[in-house]
Amino acid sequence: MADIVILGGAGLMGSGVVRDLVSDLAIVDIDRIRICDVSNPAMEKLTDELKDSRLETHRLDASDKTQLAAAVEGFDLCINAVPTMAGFQMQIFEAAFDAHSAYVDLGGLGVYTVKQKAEHERFLSAGVTAVISTGSDPGMSNVTCRAVADELDRIDRINLYWAAELVGPENPVLVPPYSISTVLAEYAHPSTQFLDGRHTECAPMTGVEVLDLPEPWGRTEFMYSPHSEQLTVPLADGIREKGIQEFTWKLHLPHREHEAWVGLVKAGFGDLDASVEINGNKVRALDVLGAVINRNIEQNTDRMPEQEGHEIHFAIGHGTREGRPARVKCQVIVRPDPMYDDYVDAGTSMNVSISAQLMLKNGPRPGVWAPEEFFDVSEYFEELRRRRFVTDTTIEYLD
Repeated sequence: MADIVILGGAGLMGSGVVRDLVSDLAIVDIDRIRICDVSNPAMEKLTDELKDSRLETHRLDASDKTQLAAAVEGFDLCINAVPTMAGFQMQIFEAAFDAHSAYVDLGGLGVYTVKQKAEHERFLSAGVTAVISTGSDPGMSNVTCRAVADELDRIDRINLYWAAELVGPENPVLVPPYSISTVLAEYAHPSTQFLDGRHTECAPMTGVEVLDLPEPWGRTEFMYSPHSEQLTVPLADGIREKGIQEFTWKLHLPHREHEAWVGLVKAGFGDLDASVEINGNKVRALDVLGAVINRNIEQNTDRMPEQEGHEIHFAIGHGTREGRPARVKCQVIVRPDPMYDDYVDAGTSMNVSISAQLMLKNGPRPGVWAPEEFFDVSEYFEELRRRRFVTDTTIEYLD
């Protein structure tokens, strides 16, 4: 039986992780789940809805190191679902280390990925296991890249993509697909890509590429954005040795929403720490934007049409297989399903839960690992299929 603590557990992603942990899809026996969050009402709403006796709530201010240490102490595994851009990533990472608790997080932008990976030897020596960036992208996407890499004897390049599309009447209300700060960072910040055998900084919204995808995506435009996959995948054991010279990650959000985020960056909201003075009061521009967007959603709920969200995650690898030029594509498609109705982002939440539970199932492996280094592809993909994700790998010889 395992005891799990989840920080940010009543938030958009964290609440979904909790849902999967208490569902009939559970991989391991769980004795206790402590939900930590700054919002008591949000925690109460979640526990009242789920009505699972294993759930307990714990109000937490993640900026308080004493509170943080007390919240994590005594748990087998700590899930960090606090948004990366909140600035507590390393503090929570260290609290799990001090508590000798296995650790997972959602990662995403690569802001702290290098810092966390640099602590591998310290975690290894202390016997503490950490797997970083375990959501959908990054997370599932990393495992997808491993699936591609394992089919090639030599790797020239792997290119990774994620595209979301909404089907239905246009929504007159802007609804962020995940944390506002994360979306804006993806659009406004430079990204690091792996080009010509080395990491290279690329300007925001560059690397534009158009691909023809199945419906409902159709002809789809992608762009570079900051993420963590390109910081770990080309350096991973079993991939680096195969000679990889290029690894990129590209994003596509639904077209009209894409235009909105571009406009907000043009308006200056891409500077996440910028403050403005209004009537003598100094406020953070990002906080104002978040409050306006949330208020707009609340006031216009009745105007928001039913829309179906579709996601496609795929990696394309080029190299050789059995001495022949080859192209390998591995994709995961997530289509609307009643199973996902209560989730804000089932893909991200379910993948965090899968990662955490596979860690507990298979036992400790001390060190700091990226998903492509830690998980067995076949075991991981079986859990995706149990959650009605569609997986497919194709191999094409090019000679």
